[in-house]
Amino acid sequence: MKKFITTIKNIFSIEDLRRRILNTLLFLVIFRLGSFVVLPGVNPNRLPGRSEGVLGILDNLLGGAFSNASIFGLGIMPYISASIVVQLLTVALPAAQKMQKEGESGRKKLNQYTRYLTIVITLAQSVAYLTSTIPNEAITIDRTFFMVSSMIILTAGTIFCMWLGEKITDKGIGNGISMLIMIGIISRFPAAISGEALSRGSNGILFFIMEIIVLFFVVMGVVMITQATRRIPVQYAKQVIGNKVYGGQRQYIPLKLNAAGVMPIIFAQTLMFLPATVASFWADRSELANSTAAVFSDFTSWQYNVLFAVLIILFTFFYTAISVSPKNISDDMKKNGGFIPGVKPGAQTTEYIDQILSKITLPGAIFLAIIAIFPAIASLFGITREFAAFYGGTSLLIMVGVVLDTLQQIESYLLMRHYEGLMKSGRIRGRSENVAVA
Repeated sequence: MKKFITTIKNIFSIEDLRRRILNTLLFLVIFRLGSFVVLPGVNPNRLPGRSEGVLGILDNLLGGAFSNASIFGLGIMPYISASIVVQLLTVALPAAQKMQKEGESGRKKLNQYTRYLTIVITLAQSVAYLTSTIPNEAITIDRTFFMVSSMIILTAGTIFCMWLGEKITDKGIGNGISMLIMIGIISRFPAAISGEALSRGSNGILFFIMEIIVLFFVVMGVVMITQATRRIPVQYAKQVIGNKVYGGQRQYIPLKLNAAGVMPIIFAQTLMFLPATVASFWADRSELANSTAAVFSDFTSWQYNVLFAVLIILFTFFYTAISVSPKNISDDMKKNGGFIPGVKPGAQTTEYIDQILSKITLPGAIFLAIIAIFPAIASLFGITREFAAFYGGTSLLIMVGVVLDTLQQIESYLLMRHYEGLMKSGRIRGRSENVAVA
């Protein structure tokens, strides 16, 4: 406890770090306040309340702003969708690949295109949001004027959230976009844990304590797997420049066990609503379609979870393949005079890295699948749906990843100022650590 207090004092004794932490807290407070500002012309007392299904997942990520008909009702999600589209285009389009390789100028162009695409996606999603989630009886003004004004307000709200995220990254601590998502998820935790405690009552306090203990070990397991890396040794040749000898040291390429992060779960969750949606069109004509729609609308059914797990495993391999390129790693090593001991540079190095990446991706994919279906397993044990969501899935992975990223940056500030780090041994490795050759 004494070491913890000393570390906190060290953190706030660094002026730049203290200012960044306070800036981050200020931006997050602004974001949360905006989540409670209802769109003009909406009577909040006539709103249907919390959504279910994919809309319920979106509402969890936005901290209730979606169901509140807030000016931040779409939050940062259109920007994330635009970022995913642009990232996929850098794999499919040669022109986008060229921009990505142009360095800082290329990244600025891609970021600008992402912002433009965000506006287009927000306008399209705002129409669907206003027509499907806000009933006519909740609208107190002319509907046409309400639709036009709300589309503009929702688009401006998303752009403002995007600006807040960028300001947190520049002036605060941690990744701004991820921080906005995490604060939305955490905002639901107090209500979820209090609801679970009340549902157990005084007679179920022992079971509630066991739930907290299980949640603790699940979080620790997610942290360990998120931190896990397979290190490939790289030897650099010695170079004599003038009277000095450079190189000759051994370094490592850290390949993460879970290189895809949370993206496979997001992709799989998007597709998991297709079977129930398609089957619902023939539900009145076919008993099979009716039962299929019922099965895939229940996230605790074994059919739903088996298909969900298979999709996550497939998407993990797909996203790892497009985000980590063995050929690029091999080419970078060759340019810098590095080689893997016992492996020839070039094609053999690429094949060697690809084989290792394939071997570690499988256990990482299986882990992601287990984490994704863990909330369904928790629900089968009688845990409330709101509290079960924190046992795994997108929410837990995002929270763990963002916390690790933030702690990594704080530790870097402490070590640069010659203070003791947050850990006695080892280092905190966040998601921001890219696979690269030093």
